[in-house]
Amino acid sequence: MTPGKAFLSTDEIRPLAERSDLMGFWLVTHCWATIALAVALFAIWPNPLTFVFAVLVIGSRQLGLAILMHEAAHNALFKSRRLNDVVGEWFCGRPILAELMAYRHYHLTHHRFTQTDKDPDLALSSKFPTTRASLKRKFIRDLTGQTGYKQLAAQIMMSIRLAGDGEAVEAASGDFAQAFKARDLFKSLPVFIGIIVLIGAIGDWWWGLAFWLLPYLTWFQFVLRVRNIAEHGATEASENPLQNTRTTMAGPIARLFVAPYWVNYHLEHHLVMHVPCWRLKRMHELLTEKGVTEQMRIAPSYRQALVEAGWKTAEP
Repeated sequence: MTPGKAFLSTDEIRPLAERSDLMGFWLVTHCWATIALAVALFAIWPNPLTFVFAVLVIGSRQLGLAILMHEAAHNALFKSRRLNDVVGEWFCGRPILAELMAYRHYHLTHHRFTQTDKDPDLALSSKFPTTRASLKRKFIRDLTGQTGYKQLAAQIMMSIRLAGDGEAVEAASGDFAQAFKARDLFKSLPVFIGIIVLIGAIGDWWWGLAFWLLPYLTWFQFVLRVRNIAEHGATEASENPLQNTRTTMAGPIARLFVAPYWVNYHLEHHLVMHVPCWRLKRMHELLTEKGVTEQMRIAPSYRQALVEAGWKTAEP
């Protein structure tokens, strides 16, 4: 049973769940256009400030591609399964070394068994709350590229069959293995490298490394961790759909750098997982009108979500 049916009627869910090919193409186009504009900004005004801005925006849009692939995994990005599979795989997943088909199976299992012993993501969320020092160490590893490097090394190991299952990959890649990583890296690597070469051909030779590889290894890993912590870190380990997942409110700055494409409405997504991301805000409004949000786990900001996960907790 869809958990959201306990709070919303079928007549209320039906229009929310309606998909749009036009909106799907717009979201994918918007994501890639934002990346292009970030590079263009540096090209027009090359200085340290625009360089850092471009890296942060591109890293957040790499997360945006992961979010849109997630939409395709739920067949919510487009009306047809075929479009979801093709666009989700080649225009969203492969550019960030992700694999739609493997992710879809894993992720639907997560939805079915959220925050229970059978949840494949439980190993990630069960580590929270933790201490400020632990979070700080994780964030430093992300922002200095250590996490990204380990993730990439783990994918290479898996692709040459030195690591053959999820547990081995997680052990090899550190404490935050990502479920959507491509199982066969060498199918995605040409796409990833092709983007680096294309950006370098447009500008100087190093642009591709600076504006695709660097964001991927740093800011993308950081916001990926923040997103994961906000969604299920320090939530209730139960089958209560209003408490085992968190929605985090996000202003324009957070949406630009941390939470693109309504990813912050995660509790709503778990209530009715086939509702397209661009309708989750409306779903939140309906739940608010019904008084359901008073029972939901909602953080007023990503900072507060991190506080709940242990940001203000000192070492014992």
